[in-house]
Amino acid sequence: MASIGTITIPVKMRTATARVSISSTSCSVTCGMGYKVEETCQIGPNGERRYCDIRKVECLTNWLCGMLHFTILVGKPFEFQCLSPTEIGPEIKSFSYSWRIARGIITTDDVLFKPFKTTGFVIKLSPAKEYDAGTYRCDVQFMRSYKIVKRIYFGIRVIPGHLVDLNFDKSLTLEQHLESEKEKNQQNATSVPVQKQQHFWRQRTLFVFLIGIGSGMVGGILLHNIFYYLVKVPNNYGYVEE
Repeated sequence: MASIGTITIPVKMRTATARVSISSTSCSVTCGMGYKVEETCQIGPNGERRYCDIRKVECLTNWLCGMLHFTILVGKPFEFQCLSPTEIGPEIKSFSYSWRIARGIITTDDVLFKPFKTTGFVIKLSPAKEYDAGTYRCDVQFMRSYKIVKRIYFGIRVIPGHLVDLNFDKSLTLEQHLESEKEKNQQNATSVPVQKQQHFWRQRTLFVFLIGIGSGMVGGILLHNIFYYLVKVPNNYGYVEE
């Protein structure tokens, strides 16, 4: 086995320094382009940290952001956007946006999507129409590299207003109304005997309590009379014998 000879480190290498990341926060978003705060320092040959700097840098954890689902009423205004509030900042002009749509279905099959003409990161439906229902796909690209940094889907359901009523009683049919009233009557009929039974047991408990107090008082009086009789009678007999 050949031995390793002596290694000579050049003088320039002995005095070289490097800037190294010391600490960093997590990315501001779980998908798409985000930001993190990073601390970097210059490390000398002896390991000493100098000229430390804290700055905000871009980060990308995952570019696929899944799908968001929305159900809206016909005639109501609605809007949705590619970027979240945490992503909107001074660098927003560094991105480009492309939209595609699959009308009438909720899907992530990219073959079914067709181009949707808009240049911004916001789509406004004002007002919403049944024709607007479907899946919208937004791709966010970094303009410097044309790399996709975010893809998100929006599943939009548009329902006519006369088909939706959040009032439960109004949405019931005649048979459902009768069944609901029957259940309410059964609940009331069940609660009345329970209340009567509870009242009966309260009265019975009070009665037993009063009987206990009365029995105790009678027993005390009897014991007092018996004790009095046992004490007084011997004294009377002693007086007669004298």
